[in-house]
Amino acid sequence: MGQGADQGVAGDGGTPPPDKIAAGNAGQAETWNGDDGRYWVQQRERQEARYRRLTPHLMAAAGIRADSRVLDIGCGSGGTSLEAARAVAEGAVLGVDVSAPMLAEARKRAADSGLPQAAFERGDAQVHRFEDGAFDIAISRFGVMFFADPEAAFANIARALRPGGQLAFLCWRSLRDNAYMTVPMDAIAPYVQLPELDAPGAPGPFSLADADRIRKLLDGTGFDEITISAVDEPMWMGPDPDDVVAYQLDMPGSRAMLAEASAEARAKTVTALRDALAEHQGSDGVTLGSAAWLVTARRR
Repeated sequence: MGQGADQGVAGDGGTPPPDKIAAGNAGQAETWNGDDGRYWVQQRERQEARYRRLTPHLMAAAGIRADSRVLDIGCGSGGTSLEAARAVAEGAVLGVDVSAPMLAEARKRAADSGLPQAAFERGDAQVHRFEDGAFDIAISRFGVMFFADPEAAFANIARALRPGGQLAFLCWRSLRDNAYMTVPMDAIAPYVQLPELDAPGAPGPFSLADADRIRKLLDGTGFDEITISAVDEPMWMGPDPDDVVAYQLDMPGSRAMLAEASAEARAKTVTALRDALAEHQGSDGVTLGSAAWLVTARRR
């Protein structure tokens, strides 16, 4: 239950031509240009609210200045790109993502906000032909865990940064550390078949849960001065349990999961999920814990 991230595989228009998407990332491209991409456009405001305690950690670590040239990997509907754009009156921000629906929303938000310094391109950041040394800073909010070949992806991002350029990203720690996932999943596990979200070595929201793996990846792809810090913050899920149940069970993946269950199992799923979430209702709504890594590094 829950969405792993703004996506990390990031042209314009319809589906990118095959040479712009690495073979192993084609499934991500298909997913995020279908129901998932459209759903997360609809849920944009909620997603920003969910990350409202996490995003400031990323932006503070990025060290963005007025003249910075910023690359936002897996920018989704543009939340972090627009925040960066507000800080770079004399610079520029390029957001990349695989999802045409989400990028269309990002462009609309940039125009509505009067932020011409924010631009957006569609392509796969693992293979996208960024100009060498074109950026001072690369950021990502939960968008770098989905690459089929993370070594190639981080090497490509390193090439896009000038020597000494800053990398800053958030990625999830382990699934079991993240109550925003485990509380709903544990509640409904007796009634439906849950997807495997943390298969060892496979792309997915928890593929960078191992800090040693992150360090090895970055050290081997052109980065040094690597720091990895734990960030634990409550995640706002919604104003009340009924709202959160409706939101979570309307996700494309949840709809597909429930379609395979019996009517009785579906009813028990709804009840169990509502009861579990009610235990976490507070004056601010329903909140559940989140556990992330905040990673920074410099291009050699």
